[in-house]
Parts: sequence; structure tokens; C-alpha cells
Amino acid sequence: MHRRHLLNLLLASTAFALPFDLSATQIRNARLWRSDDKLRLVFDLSGAVQYKTFSLSSPERLIIDLSGANLSGDFSQLALGDSVIRSIRSGHSGQGDTRIVLDLRSPVQLSSFLLPPQEGQGHRLVLDLKTAMPQQMASAPTKSIDKQHPKRDIMVVVDPGHGGKDPGAIGAKGEREKDVVLSIAQLLAKRLKREKGFDVKLVRNDDFFVPLRKRVEIARKHNADMFISVHADAAPRLTASGASVYCLSEGGATSATARFMAQRENGADLLGATSLLNLKDKDPMLAGVILDMSMNATIAASLQLGSTVLGSLAGITTLHQKRVEQAGFAVLKSPDVPSILVETGFISNVRDSQRLVTARHQQAVADGLFEGLQRYFQKNPPINSYLAWQQEQQKNQA
Repeated sequence: MHRRHLLNLLLASTAFALPFDLSATQIRNARLWRSDDKLRLVFDLSGAVQYKTFSLSSPERLIIDLSGANLSGDFSQLALGDSVIRSIRSGHSGQGDTRIVLDLRSPVQLSSFLLPPQEGQGHRLVLDLKTAMPQQMASAPTKSIDKQHPKRDIMVVVDPGHGGKDPGAIGAKGEREKDVVLSIAQLLAKRLKREKGFDVKLVRNDDFFVPLRKRVEIARKHNADMFISVHADAAPRLTASGASVYCLSEGGATSATARFMAQRENGADLLGATSLLNLKDKDPMLAGVILDMSMNATIAASLQLGSTVLGSLAGITTLHQKRVEQAGFAVLKSPDVPSILVETGFISNVRDSQRLVTARHQQAVADGLFEGLQRYFQKNPPINSYLAWQQEQQKNQA
């Protein structure tokens, strides 16, 4: 008995001297995104992991057990605010596993999945938390309208600026705008494809040149519900930094920066909006009235869209302007498609450029853009879209 007790003491002291297995998967970081209908929590991992989840009530908790994993990151930086997560706790078990506990304000519906390394990101565990519906609502029978409704997808056309022979702006270390915005646009497109009720078309999915006129034509050809052009431009002042959002102005620019940006982007490839509507058979005065009405409505929608997207980017990066700017951007001159141009940052600014070329920041910007446009469409669902049908069903069930 004495020898067994001594052996147990030696084993315990060895375990104390090595608090965790260095070969185990590390939970390096946690990130949080909000949308109107769910909260996404992402754990960045150093490798593959096995996990399981379960819920407890009184009080409400969500438990995540990760096998053979150690926590090396810090959750204290997460801005939980008034989210459904009240707090996050964690602890290690004797078998080298980690338990993460989410203290919740209310019950949630959980969707979780693992993502392998891709697009510069490592292994990730993703948790989507939706506020649970009351049982009577969740079990309500589906109405026959479900089979009758066309439920079309919302079409988003994403335009990575520049490309091919046009590199766009060049950073101090040779960073090229066309490469940065293509990566962000591709990440945004992937996120849109995963969301039910959305479809997406990329103006370019590789390094080739597309004239400005062609970019607008692509949006109209695919009956786009919105058009978003992604850029990371240069500014006259190297100190200029942060993200900004622009939409079309039929009059003057709202600032000197907006005027400079429009002139830089338009170059010699200018576009007349009148060529985009089929008004050839109309009386010239009537055609002008139709065009004005269409443009005014589209610009108003674009301003609302831009404001929502700008609000989402505010939580991810600094803002160059806290309002949506307006100028005569040729690429935004579609008279019937709400269109915005997003400057994700200034590649001419050293700090912006360093962030823009990292996979982590590109993903964060893409997620911010998605959240902004999703919130816009939740408030303004297009007629006959899946989102409009879904909201109508929820009203009927209420």
C-alpha cells in the first residue's frame, strides 16, 4: 500500500508539472458574429478535433466538450453585449480534454460543424445559435402555400474591382488592389452560397479585365437584386485609412474624396445610364421622366443598403467616413439595380495594407459585408423571394 501511494503521488506531480499535452490540438481563438436571426461563434483550432455538445436548463447552458484539446486563447475579448450568450467559461478535465460552457440568457437552437483548413484559415469549429421558437410555433403545420410559392433566390452580383491589365492601386510593398478585392469577393460569394434564399454571381472569378460597362451589363443580365463593387483604393493622402461606402449621385460629389475616387475609377470608360434602359421607342420627354424616377428610387435604395453595410463594417475596421458618400461612379449607373461601391480600406495606407492582405481580415470583411446586405434584405425582401415568403409565413403563424 505504501509503494502504491508513493507511485500515485509521483504520477500526480508529473501531471502537475506538465499542465497540458503540447501535442494536443490548441483552441487558439474565438470570434463572434451577429445577424438578425442568429449568433455565430467560431473557435480557431490548431488541428482536427472531436467534439460533442449538449444543453442544460435551470439555468440555460450549452456545453461543448472537445477531446484531446487544450485552451491556449482568451475569450475575454469577445464582445458578448446583449447577445444570447451571457458569459463563457472553460476548464480542463483529467483526460486532457476541454469543456467550454456557454451561459445563456434563453434557450437556443444549435447548429454546429467543423471546417477544414481553406482560404488561409485553419481548422475551425463553428456554432450557430438561434433563439429557440416556442414549441407550438415550431410544430405548426406547414401551409399549402409552401408548394405554390416560387420562393426565388435573391440574386447578388459581386464585382471585384479592376483585374487583368488593370491592377488597381499598388501598396508600398507591391500589394495589388485587384488581388485583395478578388479574395474578399470570393469569400463573400462563398458565404452567400451557403445561405438559403440567396444566389450570387461574381463579375470575375480570376485575374482578368472587365470593362465598367460590361460589369453593369452582367448585373442586369442576371436580374440582380443588388450590385456590390469591392475595392481597396489609393488616396491622395497616405494617412487616409479605413473603410467607406459609396453610391451614385446624379449631382455633385458629397466630398472631395468621393470626387477623387469616382474620377480614378471611371477613367476613360464612362457610361451613360440612358443606354441601360430600353427607352428607344419612348417620347424623349417621357423617357427622361421614366429614367429620373427609376434612378431616384434606385439611389434611395442604394443609400439605405450602403448605410446598413457601413454599420456592419464599423465593428470590423475603422471607417474613413461615417456616412455613405455619393459621386458619379460609372460602375454604379444601373438605373434599376441598387448598387454600392465598398472601399474596404486604402492600400496606399501602410496599416490598412498590412491588414488587407491577411486571410483573417479578408474573411472578417467578407462576413461584415454579408451581414450588412442580409440585414438590408431582411428589412426589404424582394417580391416573390424566399425571404419574403418566409417572413409572410412567420406573420401568419404569429
